[in-house]
Amino acid sequence: MFDDTYKTIAAPAEGLYKEKGSKFLAFAYPVRTIDEVKAHLEQLRKDYFDARHHCYAYILGPRKDAFRANDDGEPSGTGGRPIHGQLLSADLTDTLIVVVRYFGGILLGASGLANAYKTAARDAIDHATIIEKTIDVRYRLLFEYAAMNDVMRILKDFDLKPLNPVYNLDCTLDVAIRQSESVRFYDAVADLRTVRIEPL
Repeated sequence: MFDDTYKTIAAPAEGLYKEKGSKFLAFAYPVRTIDEVKAHLEQLRKDYFDARHHCYAYILGPRKDAFRANDDGEPSGTGGRPIHGQLLSADLTDTLIVVVRYFGGILLGASGLANAYKTAARDAIDHATIIEKTIDVRYRLLFEYAAMNDVMRILKDFDLKPLNPVYNLDCTLDVAIRQSESVRFYDAVADLRTVRIEPL
C-alpha cells in the first residue's frame, strides 16, 4: 500500500531565537506555488527592510519534489540549509520558512550561525499546527439524468461530495477522491456503462 498522505502547516506561525545580541525571527507559511513563496519573501523584505539577512527554505508538492534553500549572503550552508533540514526532520511540505536576522555586533561563526537558523526555524515549526492531507485524484462524471440515482449511490458508497454539479438532461459533476481509493472508484463508475468518467 503506497502512502497517499503528506504533512503541512495549517496557518502561518512564528518563532524566535536570540544569540549574542543577534535576533533571528522565523516565519513559517503554508504555500502551494513558487509565486506564493515570492510574495511572502517580498512582503518580509518590506516589513523588515532594515534586517541584514532573509534566509529561507521551502519544500513544495506531495512528493516533496520542489525545494530550495537560500543563504541570502550568509556563509554558504549556514542559513538556508539548516532551515531546510528542519522542514525535512518535521516531514513537512508545501511550507516556506524565512528567518530574518538582525546582527548584534558579535560574530557567531559558521557553526553558531547554522545552529541559530536551525533553532529559529524549529521554534516556528513548534508554534505551527501540523496537519495531514491526502493526495487526491479528480474525475469528471458525465451522464444522462436517468443515471442520477446510480451515480449518487456510488458517491455515497465512497463518501464523496459532488463538486461543480450541473443537473440537466445531460449532467456533469466532479469528484476528488483519495489516491489509494481512485482505482476502485474508477472501476465502480466504469461498470455503470451509462456514465463516462474522465480524469481532470
